[in-house]
Amino acid sequence: MSLIPDSLKYTKEHEWVSASSPTVIRMGITDFAQAALGDIVYVQLPKIGESVTADKVCGEVESTKSVSEIFSPVSGRVVAVNDGLNQSPELLNSDPYGAGWLADIEVSQIPTALLTAEQYRHITA
Repeated sequence: MSLIPDSLKYTKEHEWVSASSPTVIRMGITDFAQAALGDIVYVQLPKIGESVTADKVCGEVESTKSVSEIFSPVSGRVVAVNDGLNQSPELLNSDPYGAGWLADIEVSQIPTALLTAEQYRHITA
């Protein structure tokens, strides 16, 4: 069974979101996603300053099994990325909700169309 923290919001594409501040959200991939991918060996992150659009591809995760696209959960501007994933992409496997975060995105408002943990559990069941 996948770990799905109640404090986060989720997308149907298996990304998670947390509010770092009233205008910045942190995103990553869920425990469910990393388990499905298997051993992650490479991550392509969006660039700082890049504009991203909700539900559009903003990066890529490569594992020993496959390559999977990362979809932005929100529209906004990338203000930080987790450079540690360049040297240690396996952090996505070992700590997807902590050290394995992907990017911080500045938004004009925190989106309301994201899934709750309970709604996300139904998708992964």
